[in-house]
Amino acid sequence: MIVDAHHHLWDLSVRDQDWITDPPMGAIRRSFLEPDFVAVAGEVSASVLVQTVCVPEETPEFLAIAASSDVVGAVVGWTDLTSAGVADALAELVESPDGSWLRGIRHQVQGEPDPEWLCRKDVWNGLAAVGAHGLVYELLTLQHQMPAARRTVAALPQVHFVVDHCSKPAIGSDPGEWAELIRSLAAHENVTCKLSGLVTEADWEHWDIDLLRPYFEVVLDAFGPERLMFGSDWPVCLLAATYDEWLGAARELVSELSAGEQAAIFGDTARRVYGL
Repeated sequence: MIVDAHHHLWDLSVRDQDWITDPPMGAIRRSFLEPDFVAVAGEVSASVLVQTVCVPEETPEFLAIAASSDVVGAVVGWTDLTSAGVADALAELVESPDGSWLRGIRHQVQGEPDPEWLCRKDVWNGLAAVGAHGLVYELLTLQHQMPAARRTVAALPQVHFVVDHCSKPAIGSDPGEWAELIRSLAAHENVTCKLSGLVTEADWEHWDIDLLRPYFEVVLDAFGPERLMFGSDWPVCLLAATYDEWLGAARELVSELSAGEQAAIFGDTARRVYGL
């Protein structure tokens, strides 16, 4: 049994997901509910449900799902880090009836036009509040935003950061600059990384293990198995692979590691980071 450290759910009858309206995203433009995840993730004993849109209403909804689910064991939600009331907003979430399921906060930094957004003073104040509440902060960044992420994790050693999707390397391109940046993030002990999202950064129709392997080897060398964790990024992964196809690819990537190292990537790291 494994831990899936990164998946999503959404119900289009509750709210739209404006990031999947373009025609290339048509394969995932429908609702994906908790029973749908359970049906495809038969080997998963626990999972981390991650926010999809930057609205405050979604997080309490996800906390209620976790409270009623036999699989979802933690929620990474959203709150406005730039708000002067961020500490109060986090306290309200944590102290809510289902608040014990909240283990982290994320914002779609990848969509921020300012590459230095993470280094804003108000954002750092918000991140400090996240850490003070015992929550992790998930970094959803692109390569040009990684220098700001590096300065942020160095400035806030008391906050535990998780890099989503290996910071989205351009699969198939020269990994040199990205590799240097990811290693600079990994140099900080308060950072872990998710082995997730790689197939959707490749050509959706023509990816294979050999194409992904150089990027996996970089994050494995940088973080080690004890700071690396598997995530499906389902249902987003469906743009390029089924759940089982990505899980199988991840297993092939780690196949030469020891049993203990594989156990770390497929469960132990996530259990520690998210208190599962």
